[in-house]
Amino acid sequence: MSKPTYASPPGGLPPQTQLLSDRAVFKEAYAVIPSGVMRDIVISRFPHWEGMRAWVLARPLSGFAETFAQMIVEVAPGGGSEQPEPEADGEGVVFVTGGEIRLTIAGKPHDLAPGGYAYLPPGCEWMVRNITGEPATFHWIRKRYVAVEGIDRPEPVVTRDQDVTGEAMPGSDGKWLTSRFVDPTDMRHDMHVNIVTFEPGAVIPFCETHVMEHGLYVLEGKAVYRLNEDWVEVEAGDFMWLRAFCPQACYAGGPGKFRYLLYKDANRHMPLTI
Repeated sequence: MSKPTYASPPGGLPPQTQLLSDRAVFKEAYAVIPSGVMRDIVISRFPHWEGMRAWVLARPLSGFAETFAQMIVEVAPGGGSEQPEPEADGEGVVFVTGGEIRLTIAGKPHDLAPGGYAYLPPGCEWMVRNITGEPATFHWIRKRYVAVEGIDRPEPVVTRDQDVTGEAMPGSDGKWLTSRFVDPTDMRHDMHVNIVTFEPGAVIPFCETHVMEHGLYVLEGKAVYRLNEDWVEVEAGDFMWLRAFCPQACYAGGPGKFRYLLYKDANRHMPLTI
């Protein structure tokens, strides 16, 4: 793979002359947060972090998607945190889209550039710092780990998009690929964060309707996505947030590859109480 490029929030603030019509929508079964609304005045900041700001794309909401939070974190030179995860049973995934960070896991440093991926299990001691002279941007996906008696907790994973070979989906002639950073049959993991790639013209050939919740951040390209009863155009930098059982399909309609970072909960029984 050549040096990857990934979308990041534009920040700033539009001029007073810009039209207010936009593609942002929040519905019963899904939400679309387009890149154009990820501006400076909607950022969040977190305790025990320095030199950071974040665009919160998803958080657990009763009656909507309930299993995960997803943020785009921007860290200034010298910024970071020595105690980033506030919850003892919180697990996470970090995926770098711009700049470079030093991720230290149990005392071992890992320098992650764009495409760098890390899975951080619950109870893992980790910290993050931008040791370069330029801002760094990464996705941080968090979930409360669902422990299972008799199954060990997973170990940390550090790898890169560039080092993971995409697996062709059945019947797609290699034009629909999923890059899996952990083994999907490993029952220690209760969530998967993958990268899905479509060549121009490739499709999801039916309306997927399933129990998994999704966060989909478009890293590259454009497509038309079926969300519940609507066809929605999306492009690099947009985020789609889907509750369980939201019908979904995709048609990659751009001149180049369409790629997105995909979260889903997995490998656990459905709780019988709510």
